[in-house]
Amino acid sequence: MQAEKLAYYPFTSEASAYVGNLGISLESLLNSRAYRAARARGIERVKEALEGEIKKSPVSGEAQVLSELLSYPFARMLVACVDDQLFTRRYSLAEAKAAYTFLRNENPDFLLEFGDDFGISADSQDSYFSMHFTDYIRFSNSLKDPSWKLTNRQLRAGKIKITKEEFSRLLEEAVRERIEQSFPVPEIPPEVSSFCSPYAAEIKDKFEVQKKKFGSTDFGAVKPELFPPCIAYALANVQGGVNLAHSMRFAMTSFLLNVGMSVDEILNLFNISPDFNAEKTLYQIEHIAGATGNTYKPPACDTMRTYGNCVGKDRLCEKISHPLGYYEKKVFIKNKEGEEAQGKEQGKEKDDGKEKENGKESEVKKKKEK
Repeated sequence: MQAEKLAYYPFTSEASAYVGNLGISLESLLNSRAYRAARARGIERVKEALEGEIKKSPVSGEAQVLSELLSYPFARMLVACVDDQLFTRRYSLAEAKAAYTFLRNENPDFLLEFGDDFGISADSQDSYFSMHFTDYIRFSNSLKDPSWKLTNRQLRAGKIKITKEEFSRLLEEAVRERIEQSFPVPEIPPEVSSFCSPYAAEIKDKFEVQKKKFGSTDFGAVKPELFPPCIAYALANVQGGVNLAHSMRFAMTSFLLNVGMSVDEILNLFNISPDFNAEKTLYQIEHIAGATGNTYKPPACDTMRTYGNCVGKDRLCEKISHPLGYYEKKVFIKNKEGEEAQGKEQGKEKDDGKEKENGKESEVKKKKEK
């Protein structure tokens, strides 16, 4: 693979070997002026991953190719220093998506060679690919659309027949898995931690804001910090780029609709999901919201447990039988605490007022006595 091509796929074994053969030391990568552009690009790709999309343009020229190649190991150092599992998923997904934009336009021979690097045994004929069902299951397992289910595929001699587009999509999953499984880094060198610290802190702060807001949504009166553990867990996974099981996706969507979020706000939550399809997702949300005449409530806690969606159970969960009941109870407690705090504050103000008044009266009395 030529160096220009390696720059588009820096996570491959060949790209790693190429960079290793350059003989660039860690100290040089971190401090040399010659690699300033590579460091800047590394920071840029991590920040772009934070927003959900790493933008890649065609590269040309030795200097640009080198910067793009070196930006990847530097970006990995930065992600390791951020040290957040959800952000690691976000970054891995963004890198895989960026690779997919190029993979889908590659010729079949290149895709087969690319697959070999990930241990995928496949071959192509005409406009179709075939791969062993074990590899197919491994990389399609996280794809929740029913079309990916093995029962909806033809299995012959242990192999599955798929299109070039589908094969490229499975390669994207292979990329995501490789990057995600390479974290956490066992031991980060002190010089890396020191150099990356200010950038990592900035990214952490921005990601925390994103997690609290669940995207760019303005919740208004909705209080996400009071959501039951199962819904909070689902939201955290969505923001980490993890595909939810259909039952959990329904539970989360119906819950959010019932507590006051709009269809558009919920749609914004899913735009980081691996197979996000705006039109299809909008249809599903609107259906749950009652576009067909039937409105839906989220499943009760017993049903959530049946489907394995009861996660992070706390003490309040023991007394509640429904996610909406949990939220209502939390809101009640929060409001009561607010009223009590307000009452105490008003009482304090009254006491302060009396003390001032008594002080004035005492002063007047002293003057009269004089």
